[in-house]
Amino acid sequence: MPAVVAMSFFSLLWQVLYLAIFVTTLYALVDALRTPAQAFPAMDKQTKGLWVGLLSVGAVLSLGAVFGFGGFLVILSLIAALIFLLDVRPAVRGISGDGPYGR
Repeated sequence: MPAVVAMSFFSLLWQVLYLAIFVTTLYALVDALRTPAQAFPAMDKQTKGLWVGLLSVGAVLSLGAVFGFGGFLVILSLIAALIFLLDVRPAVRGISGDGPYGR
């Protein structure tokens, strides 16, 4: 009986982790959609279309993992979202005038 409880605990833990990755990826996608297209190449960060595409696929993969499909691919979603949020977003924020004091 304890093995069943531990298994359900770890299953729930993975579901929460997949949900957190989905929310992170969705947040990055919405932010990429709101950023002006000319800000990406101006800061040498590929194109808006590439980032929106990567983050869209990542959101679909991570949502699939929440429902039990392709959980092993969700790490790619997390990597794309973290690269966008930690590298691309700060760079394009500086050029789009969306700094700490607003527009």
